[in-house]
Amino acid sequence: MAQYFEVHPDNPQPRLLKQAAALLADGGILAVPTDSSYALVCQLDDKAAADRLRRIRQVDEKHHLTLLCRDLSELSSYAHVDNRQYRLLKLATPGPYTFILDATKEVPRRLSHPQRKTIGLRVPTRSTTLMLLELHGAPLLSTTLIPPGESEPLNDPEEIREHFEKLIDGIVDAGACPLQPTTVLDLTPMGTGGAAVVLREGAGSLAALGL
Repeated sequence: MAQYFEVHPDNPQPRLLKQAAALLADGGILAVPTDSSYALVCQLDDKAAADRLRRIRQVDEKHHLTLLCRDLSELSSYAHVDNRQYRLLKLATPGPYTFILDATKEVPRRLSHPQRKTIGLRVPTRSTTLMLLELHGAPLLSTTLIPPGESEPLNDPEEIREHFEKLIDGIVDAGACPLQPTTVLDLTPMGTGGAAVVLREGAGSLAALGL
């Protein structure tokens, strides 16, 4: 049965998030708020938790999982980033963007895309998620919380509780999320002199990035 942590959306209580972080450190899976919707998260280096995450979402290894990072310094440990890519990332982070980049060897092979060796990364603005990342001390593996067979993510913590409390270990309730997906940008072509490719236009402004 999932533990339920009701936190203030702007000033989350560290005591509660420390308990949530302890669940993650113990191999748990949590539902947490992000800039776009609720997401399922687990430790990066826990194969059993990552496999369980995919089973809950009913997605295969070709489905891109995303790393939630605290800041750009963390992001560069897990992806190859050149100067052009870095300038764009600096403009866009933190914010409602997901970036596809070439994965470094720090990313376990099972987590990068099997054909392309790429990884999705994002730096959220949501204070609850940032504090959880700070307390955990490392990036978290994440996937949008979309129930199997559905196309829209869940945004109501009580509804998440109803659907998933027997499948996950904790729910961090910080109120509703905007329920608009992130803008997804593939930056890998920039590494060979090309331009960023917009895979999905969402909450993140393209004009703000000059795209």
